Amino acid sequence: MAVLVFEDSDRKKLLPLVYMRKVHDLKCGVLTLKEKIDAYFSKTNFHFTIFVNGRVLADDELVSSVRACKSPCLLLQDGVLVAAVIDNKMAGEINIEKPLDQKAFEGLELDKRTVKARLITYPWDLVHNNGKELIADTELLRLKSANLRTGQMIIGVNMTNKRDIFVGRNAVIKPGVLIDAEEGPVVIDDGVRILGNAVVMGPAYIGKESIIKAGAKIYGGTTIGSHCKIGGEVEASVFHAYSNKQHEGFIGHSYICEWVNLGADTNNSDLKNNYGNVKVLINGHNIDSGNMFAGLFMGDHSKSGINTMFNTGTVVGVSSNIFGPGFPSKSIPSFAWGGSSGFAEYNIDKAVETARAVMKRRKVEMTSKYEEQFRKLFAETAHERKGLK
Repeated sequence: MAVLVFEDSDRKKLLPLVYMRKVHDLKCGVLTLKEKIDAYFSKTNFHFTIFVNGRVLADDELVSSVRACKSPCLLLQDGVLVAAVIDNKMAGEINIEKPLDQKAFEGLELDKRTVKARLITYPWDLVHNNGKELIADTELLRLKSANLRTGQMIIGVNMTNKRDIFVGRNAVIKPGVLIDAEEGPVVIDDGVRILGNAVVMGPAYIGKESIIKAGAKIYGGTTIGSHCKIGGEVEASVFHAYSNKQHEGFIGHSYICEWVNLGADTNNSDLKNNYGNVKVLINGHNIDSGNMFAGLFMGDHSKSGINTMFNTGTVVGVSSNIFGPGFPSKSIPSFAWGGSSGFAEYNIDKAVETARAVMKRRKVEMTSKYEEQFRKLFAETAHERKGLK
């Protein structure tokens, strides 16, 4: 049995989060979307090749739907291809390097079945599913991994509902810390450091080698990826790996990609004053999120200066630098430099030089392939910066 993960044309609705990664490498809960697919489908054997949409939040129900296919078939939800069960000989005819839909399987004799699946469509779907996925992923890991160990009492650390607190190897939790798992599990991965008087409320995940600064307040529904440095107040948000928010300021209902640095007292609004649904500009389309809460969605390598303010539903592309007083635009293109008074295009050579320096500080080498991807993205997003100086 092989499980192959594909993308479809709706990946564009997840920009700018997927400019530098595949859809299935996005995080929701403890795991990435692909890690969930691998974990659930590894629990059973199939005699077919399984194609799974990378936007799926995998669960037992999806596996059961696939298992029910006794012959090759397509599994669809509202016309969207969720999964395909294909004879192994047929599978070689399908190219997963290109976006797939049910047209890619035309000419093959396949049944079609309607399923109920959970698909990530927009960036805020990751945020609003994060709390439930933290709980589900923790239970999955609890069953599969001997490395997920219930935390032992640590002198000077206050733990509530200790059975749902999991502490990894070589993690350091300083006196005065409160870890509250009454509303969901808290997973503290290997090598994490949580400094004095910080508060972590579940459901939450703190990734490997990350640092939670003294006095930080991490509220439920939050995922912190590996090698992050987080201070201030964070609520119901996802930080990918290697990103920093070291100082005071509020980030809520947001998705922050890799290698981002948020300056001191950076804040985002995640609730409109009229309590209405937040609209977000995605890939040139103004989309009603259908949610009262939606914060900041920031691409890789972007930065904010001190005291930066972001409005509800702000989208920032890759390698942009935002600074200055007032609220900047709610849609900031990739490789832009400026703030509320306007933006200029960020020189690509300087952008690469800065990104390389940032990565080197964390002992990560910028490979030639990564640089090529960076420069290619600069060219591909030129239309976003049309009119900038």
